[in-house]
Amino acid sequence: MFTLNDNYLKLPGSYLFSTIGRKVREYREANPGTEVISLGIGDVTQPLAPAIIKRLHEAVDEMAKPETFKGYAPDLGYEFLRNTIADQDYKARGVEIAPDEIFVSDGAKSDSANIQEIFSQNSRIAVCDPVYPVYVDSNVMAGRTGTYDAATGLWSDVIYMPCREENGFAPELPKETPDIIYLCFPNNPTGATIKKEELQKWVDYANQKGAVIIYDAAYEAYISEDDVPHTIYECEGARTCAIEIRSFSKNAGFTGTRLGFTVVPKDLKDVNGVALHGLWARRHGTKFNGAPYIIQAAGEAVYSPEGKAQTREQIAYYMNNAKVILDGLANAGYQVSGGVNAPYIWLKTPDGMSSWDFFDHLLQQANVVGTPGAGFGPSGEGYFRLTAFGTYENTVKAVERIKKL
Repeated sequence: MFTLNDNYLKLPGSYLFSTIGRKVREYREANPGTEVISLGIGDVTQPLAPAIIKRLHEAVDEMAKPETFKGYAPDLGYEFLRNTIADQDYKARGVEIAPDEIFVSDGAKSDSANIQEIFSQNSRIAVCDPVYPVYVDSNVMAGRTGTYDAATGLWSDVIYMPCREENGFAPELPKETPDIIYLCFPNNPTGATIKKEELQKWVDYANQKGAVIIYDAAYEAYISEDDVPHTIYECEGARTCAIEIRSFSKNAGFTGTRLGFTVVPKDLKDVNGVALHGLWARRHGTKFNGAPYIIQAAGEAVYSPEGKAQTREQIAYYMNNAKVILDGLANAGYQVSGGVNAPYIWLKTPDGMSSWDFFDHLLQQANVVGTPGAGFGPSGEGYFRLTAFGTYENTVKAVERIKKL
């Protein structure tokens, strides 16, 4: 009789967003006709930009002609897209990343979960707390997190870096030495950022300790302040200690079309001098058949003059929503942060209410959905995440409802 991988059986409870979905579904069934507004899941609501749609149609037409038909994509991704990314996202910022150091994928979520496969099982991970759940869950599946304490919400072999109000919701260098450090800036869920000089400290620390940083830059397009870095490779020495993960989901609305990429510099080597680049290339080619041609063609259109202008408008739309939430709730007496360089607002729950109690209160009394901070880790308890990805009309309506509570 077959047996299961014990590591999967260690996963506690249910996935955060599955629980939210179930609660909302049950509420709607019990209250038919009630308008429920979601400021919970980080899914975009604006349609793909016209320049992207145009290129998608052109690429589909190419697939109908024998001379332009495309089959399996190259392992790393099409050269046209990798060259464009290298020029627009890196060279334009004074950073040298070669096109063959860029691995195109179907999204940052899968890459952030899969990248841990190339590290040894006894690698010690360090994560911000609160944390995007995928970072921890994927390492639980790999068997490197130890045992789970349901009372504290902590794994025994994970180094947690608390991100609280007193430290600006940014982590401090850990006292214990990790092998793998997960950083996400602008941050999901808190919306916090760190300045370049602070990020440089992390790069210096990682090089000194022989650790690798997995840097999730999925929200870099939302950065509005000049002294906040868009890529970790703006920091000196990052090529020898950092992997960067990017997404087209939030900067260009590809949540339903799926596209992302991971940068693995050839200078990044383990303690024995083995380059990670070749190992990730082998893993990528073995387990992934490539993002579809039509999607990669659409991804290139994001960088066209029209694509840039149109996606900037969409980002401005969402950030205006963020301002509506941030200002509206602050004026109503709530303690809120984020929403400046990121589309997330981090709200302190009122009257010492737990984050799940506040979720139920908000759903039942205001018919608004958000995300309980406890779902992101112990330091998220007492906080609540709201997203700016809804429509402007629903965002205004939701804020007004919350203000009346």
